Amino acid sequence: MSPLRRASVAALVLIAAPAAVADWAPGDPYKMHYPQLPDPSGWDVHAMNYVMSPRTKIVADDWLCTETGPVDDIHFWGSWLFDEPGGIDAISVDIYAGFPGPGTVPGALLWTRFFIPGEFSIVDGGIGEQGFYNPYGPFIFPPPDHLFFHQINIESIPDPFIQDEGETYWLGITVWVKPVPGNVSEWGWKTSGSMPFGNFPTWMNPPDVPMWTTLDGPVTGVDLAFVITPEPITAALLGLGGLLLLRRRRP
Repeated sequence: MSPLRRASVAALVLIAAPAAVADWAPGDPYKMHYPQLPDPSGWDVHAMNYVMSPRTKIVADDWLCTETGPVDDIHFWGSWLFDEPGGIDAISVDIYAGFPGPGTVPGALLWTRFFIPGEFSIVDGGIGEQGFYNPYGPFIFPPPDHLFFHQINIESIPDPFIQDEGETYWLGITVWVKPVPGNVSEWGWKTSGSMPFGNFPTWMNPPDVPMWTTLDGPVTGVDLAFVITPEPITAALLGLGGLLLLRRRRP
């Protein structure tokens, strides 16, 4: 392949990259200990505030960085109580420092951003008989409370947090919901069916629960579903490298 031809192929791959990585699927690149995949028969943990109310409920889970660089692609999964959706008006995302060793909770707030519609996408995630858990009550709605869950994608984050390989961080999420008349409109962060990693997820709900508290009840010892992925250009270059390698191997 001529240098000009290689450059043309590279340009096409890079142009197509944002669409290609818009939705994450198992087998796609990641840069954390491993993807914490959603459990179709799991639970969803209440992690939301209604629009026009002060932010209180925050739920967080930890990950191990395996590649130094920007955290500018975040994907996570969630569901609606009773499958009665509201509108997602915004998503608050925090990154906290982590500490070595078990039994720890999020440390200092390192980075926070507020994302509005147009800065995230929502796609179908799957189906299964799931439960819903609000630790504040606590309120427990056992399976089959709802069937459908969704993947939320936040990509190409401007001014992203820079993570360091080998460090542990915590991802904190709050979804801001606009209720739909006649619907309950409560959103929860889905539990993961992957092998548990690190510390158990935590939550807080100031002023009543002002300190980080480990999730318990039906989600005791269960992680939450999310994945940190390479930025689009990195993923595109990985794909391009594979294409060029296959091209060279052909007779």
